[in-house]
Amino acid sequence: MHHGLIGIVGGTGLYDLEGLTEQEWRRVDSPFGAPSDELLFGRLGEQRVVFLPRHGRGHRIPPHEINFRANIDALKRAGATQVLSLSAVGSLAPELAPGTFVIVDQFIDRTIRPHKTFFTTGCVAHVSMAHPTCARLMDELVIAGAEIGVPLVRGGTYVAMEGPQFSSLAESELHRGMKASVIGMTNMPEAKLAREAELCYATVAMVTDFDCWHPDHDHVRVEDVVRVLIQNSGKARALLAGVIPRLGGSSGPCPHRCDRALDNAILTAESARDPELVARLGAVAGRVLGK
Repeated sequence: MHHGLIGIVGGTGLYDLEGLTEQEWRRVDSPFGAPSDELLFGRLGEQRVVFLPRHGRGHRIPPHEINFRANIDALKRAGATQVLSLSAVGSLAPELAPGTFVIVDQFIDRTIRPHKTFFTTGCVAHVSMAHPTCARLMDELVIAGAEIGVPLVRGGTYVAMEGPQFSSLAESELHRGMKASVIGMTNMPEAKLAREAELCYATVAMVTDFDCWHPDHDHVRVEDVVRVLIQNSGKARALLAGVIPRLGGSSGPCPHRCDRALDNAILTAESARDPELVARLGAVAGRVLGK
């Protein structure tokens, strides 16, 4: 049921939403370790929301050291049923200029980080990532963007690279050869874990630069990226303020079965399941594990 909170994961600048009332930073503990920061609970009109700064306030945590499992687990424990992920990305296509927002519908995971799943030895599960983002959230984002005049592109492939360094030119050309649209460092394994946690998940990829393949951008300069980031942040706040009331109005099961992603996914026989792991999975998979 979508009467829960709307979770938002992104940069610190997104939290200054006009009209966000009852704001309170609260610590949410997770059995998977510490989330990136406390969570900011608030209310926009009738809808309750919860924000999580992916890198922590002040941007303390690099992409490869984010505890993605704790972040997703904490959002689910906090009551989130839908998660909007906002992320800065590089563009791999000439038509996706800095300032463009891409509503991603596919991912290619080229990260090499550990802990990409909640389901380890003692409780094995395989979820489908064929369609890794929720089409309903994507549609609502596109409608909200059109209403407030934020140009959005619906659909595109996000390559998740390890980082924290930017790509070499050879890597950039490889990613363009994969027919990918944008490149970033943070949405994997985040999207995989959101699917395992049965959350509706959508990515707003905010283009800050052309990756180094572009003849006018043979290297990415942080000061240019930051300038576009600030401009994008204002548009992102407007998009959130427009989409949150639309999402709050939806109720009932997800038509794309995001909230049933674990149906038939768990392979480990009940008698063989590790009780300690099952207990840790209480928030993520309690619906199917009976906890």
